[in-house]
Amino acid sequence: MDSLLVGGLVFVFLSTATSTGLIVRARLPNHHLNAESRDVIRLATAVVGTLSALALGLLIASAKSSYDNAEVEMRTAAARILLLDRVMAQYGPETDNARQLLRELIEKRLSRGWTAETTDETSGKAVGEYQDIETVQSDLRSLAPKDAAQRALQARALEVSGMVAETHWLLVESGKEGLPWAFLTVLVCWLSLLFATFGLQAPANPTVLSILFVCALSVAGAIFLVSDMANPYVGLVHVSDAALRSAIERLGKP
Repeated sequence: MDSLLVGGLVFVFLSTATSTGLIVRARLPNHHLNAESRDVIRLATAVVGTLSALALGLLIASAKSSYDNAEVEMRTAAARILLLDRVMAQYGPETDNARQLLRELIEKRLSRGWTAETTDETSGKAVGEYQDIETVQSDLRSLAPKDAAQRALQARALEVSGMVAETHWLLVESGKEGLPWAFLTVLVCWLSLLFATFGLQAPANPTVLSILFVCALSVAGAIFLVSDMANPYVGLVHVSDAALRSAIERLGKP
């Protein structure tokens, strides 16, 4: 689901909960909101608020971890691709075709995006990227080394190409994880209950309503960031592909 849509829905839920609290407040008998009742409501609100804060903190930490891991994966993949190209260059002109295939793989990745969906899809003559790297490996296996140095370079190239392929499959598997929706749903329910109690206790004047509006917007913004960072290769907050663009400038050089 789109991160902006998630944040917007959370804001709507919290605003609705606050409005519900204000409506219920206007219809309750006065003795239901006396000093003793307010003290009990505040204690219950403190428990729910603490749970909500802990849950939101865990979601933010998880999303930040996913984002940081994706950034490391991007840089690692770019470094391995450059290393593979340099090893093939040292082998000799026999690897020119494999080096060209490697460059085309990176160009495709930059044009189609770095996501699990685009890396595996096939459209027309465009095959999935796992097939591209397997073609490079096939070319490397077909080489006939003339001496020990070339045999060592061939083995090293196959090893690095295997790591590049492993990065692809890690992306495919991790791309299916995403945001823990059950956890997020429970959190939104807690937050809605919390904002309903705010409306239940708050006088309906412009200052209070403005503060509650800003609070709901802030919480919705935090949920938006969590949702966006949980999918680090797409969205407004995404991992930069600068490492790949820098790598492609060095590919194919003697």
